[in-house]
Amino acid sequence: MGIYNLDRIFQPESVAVIGATETENRIGNALMTNLDNGDFSGKIVPINPKYSRVHGIKTLESIRQSSHPIDLAVIATPISTVPDIVDDCIAAGTGGAVIISAGGKEAGDQGRDIEKTIQEKAYAGGLRLIGPNCLGIINTEAKLNASFASDMPSGGKLAFVSQSGAICTSILDLSFKENIGFSHFVSIGSMVDVDFGDMIDYLGNDPRAGSILLYIENLTRIRKFMSAARAVSRIKPIVVLKAGRSEAGARAATSHTGALAGEDAVYDAAFKRAGIIRVNTIAQLFDCAELMAKPPRPRGSRLAIITNGGGPGVMATDALADHGLKPAPLSKELTHGLDDILPPFWSRNNPIDILGDATRERFIKTVDLCRDSSSFDGILTIMVPQALTDPKSVAEALAASARENHFPIFASWIGGKKMETAVDLLNQAEIPTYETPERAIQAFVFMVAYNRNLELLTQIPRKLSQKLQYDHTKVHHLVQDHMKENTGFLSETASKEILSAYGIPVNSTQTAATENDAVSIARKIGFPVALKLMSPDITHKTDAQGVHLNLRSDEAVQKAFCKIMAGAKVYNPDAHIQGVSVQQHIDSPDYELLIGAKSDVSFGPVIVFGSGGIFTEILEDRALGLPPLNRLLARRMMEDTRAFTLLKGFRNRTPADLEALEALLVRVSQLMADFPQIAELDMNPVLVKDGHPWAVDARIRLEDTAKPSPMHLVISPYPDEYEFHEKTDEGKHIFVRPVTPEDASLFKELFKELSSTSIYHRFFSAMKEISPAMLARFTQIDYDRHIALTALDDSSKNEKMFGIARVITDPDGKTGEFSILIGDPWHGQGIGAKLLGRVLQIAKKRKIEKVWGTVLRENRKMIALGKRLGFTPRTDTDLGEIELKIDLTEADFSFLDKNQTGG
Repeated sequence: MGIYNLDRIFQPESVAVIGATETENRIGNALMTNLDNGDFSGKIVPINPKYSRVHGIKTLESIRQSSHPIDLAVIATPISTVPDIVDDCIAAGTGGAVIISAGGKEAGDQGRDIEKTIQEKAYAGGLRLIGPNCLGIINTEAKLNASFASDMPSGGKLAFVSQSGAICTSILDLSFKENIGFSHFVSIGSMVDVDFGDMIDYLGNDPRAGSILLYIENLTRIRKFMSAARAVSRIKPIVVLKAGRSEAGARAATSHTGALAGEDAVYDAAFKRAGIIRVNTIAQLFDCAELMAKPPRPRGSRLAIITNGGGPGVMATDALADHGLKPAPLSKELTHGLDDILPPFWSRNNPIDILGDATRERFIKTVDLCRDSSSFDGILTIMVPQALTDPKSVAEALAASARENHFPIFASWIGGKKMETAVDLLNQAEIPTYETPERAIQAFVFMVAYNRNLELLTQIPRKLSQKLQYDHTKVHHLVQDHMKENTGFLSETASKEILSAYGIPVNSTQTAATENDAVSIARKIGFPVALKLMSPDITHKTDAQGVHLNLRSDEAVQKAFCKIMAGAKVYNPDAHIQGVSVQQHIDSPDYELLIGAKSDVSFGPVIVFGSGGIFTEILEDRALGLPPLNRLLARRMMEDTRAFTLLKGFRNRTPADLEALEALLVRVSQLMADFPQIAELDMNPVLVKDGHPWAVDARIRLEDTAKPSPMHLVISPYPDEYEFHEKTDEGKHIFVRPVTPEDASLFKELFKELSSTSIYHRFFSAMKEISPAMLARFTQIDYDRHIALTALDDSSKNEKMFGIARVITDPDGKTGEFSILIGDPWHGQGIGAKLLGRVLQIAKKRKIEKVWGTVLRENRKMIALGKRLGFTPRTDTDLGEIELKIDLTEADFSFLDKNQTGG
């Protein structure tokens, strides 16, 4: 909607409940009761829309003109009345609305039309909406319970957002038992306006929310969701339960929400790319919530298991093994310390079995030793009912020392009545508790996965050894020529021509319509050759006897041609046969791979990598990724398959050239990013021989698309339209282009050129080196949110970074904050003006209205540069800082184009 500020919804000073005075409106009356019971300190106004629209507007207008304008309207009336009420809210200047009313798109076409009308009116009037068909919202810090959930949860750092009201009430009820607190509790409903992307943005910027839980049935505006999640997951864990994993479940989710669900494996790939943790059940969601809500969180995977029963310790170990983990080894020092307090026949291993006769003192001393050790990132305490162990006294001791924990200590105390009181004590002390060791381990593993996601998000991709080249013009003509005739599958030779234009290695292939043609082509290519059926109507050529390999003579080619024609006729008499492809045969390959792509209805292009050949469907060894890919992302895809272990070399087989495979995946990604008309691309098999990959079979299907490149992607690609060859006023030749992840090494070199004064002026603190996390933030750019350009030396073959400038846009898309850094040797050469000017020029084109930045008062050069570009300085007398602000709607940057030098 372009108006992202949700504060008036979640931090209102006044709330109008529309429909609350109708005696038959139980929901409206419940909303009033819940607002009162939640101790909301603002003004609560009941409004009965039945009095007439005119009276409703007057009521809203009178409140607007008073000292308490309406911030939030909660609408609990029949859905058919909501469009008029939305008009009333807009007329009264209401900040936002929560629409409880059901009967929208989930009820059919009439409801869908009403929702569309509501959406159009709200958009035109600038009114933010949550719902319809929702439970409402809760903000514990504001003591706001604008929902018809009767109980107010306790305060906490966990935010929960759900499409399902039933899931909301279930999680809320469980939270009271486990003493889990929430900052926000949001039922988002049908999402005519505020969606998951908006909520992630809002909660990511709210310090009261430390972690975010989502229950998702479908996603809308997926590009916005991915952008928000990729930004926020770096600073806060995001955990998702996505319903509709099975085909039947997806259909149920569709009918429930009125939207289509995409293939579940694609959601997995998208969540992983965004740094999101995915869980599969409500139990896992709640278990994960418990560990997130009760800090601290684990920093690594080293787990100590302390148990007074051997069997549950083994179960916990098995659960770790299911996730590829082992209990952390005990150090010599810790083992000696445990020897001093445990019986001689203790396990002397992890799990630490302190035996069935463990007393309170033995239990606590063991926990203390492990907590003080540097060997662990978490401790799981397991207790089973034993005659000599008093659960209550152990719980009291653990609770007393809970604030000393620098990593999570959590519990699986197995039993019924004997454990109830002790478990309650642990929950009250914010020690996570789980009914079984397996559930405890699963929650711990999810948190470990989040840490690994963070590590992956901050890894710096290495550059490929050579720059990849693409013949975009050739492929454009090939695609356009084919689209003029018809959509559908290209011939294998045409498909390989496209692949070759993008640098994807293919074997020599030509088309033969007759037996004699096949022999003639085979002689030109050179024996041995392979013959393959060419038909748009037969996908699996092998099933139709359509593949013949290792043909070493004219006679063998003739026989193969006849068999292919006969086999195709038997397999599908109505199939259109284009002939056969005659191609170079690669004998005895080391590996067979599948590499391809398809256009998903929700997520756009999806890249596939896995084991290939005729057993592809049986092996089901594949990994999915979303473009754009770089070398690091391509490697991660490969590592997610079982085939990767073989590719590194197995027995006497030559290892695959992994960089060549990474480059191949990057090339496929670029092809799919450049041409949204490609609906399917299948290379199966890609043969690896002597380390080198070759696409020996290829199919491409084209179809019309309404979305031009790059709008068909859910992750913004490198914007090459922002590349400029410039000459500064001082005569310096520079190449200005967007920042890429591979620029990390260049940025590290630039940092070495900075004086201590320049570092202090830019970072407002002294720094000796730049951390990996900061390096990732500077170079791993979300091109939808960040405008980040770097200036390179355009007069040298060796890349050298002179400086970097950026504008980071706020979620509203209207404002942004700028920063700039130029290496000391290049101060005063006009680079800063060109670089920041280009960034502001792009911001203006993107309809950003205002840009600001904070500068230290003594940074006179930056203040002068700001004034030169049109910024207005404003002094903050308390902090000794200068705020530079520019109104881009009135700025003119046409002067920047005078000194462009061309490519």
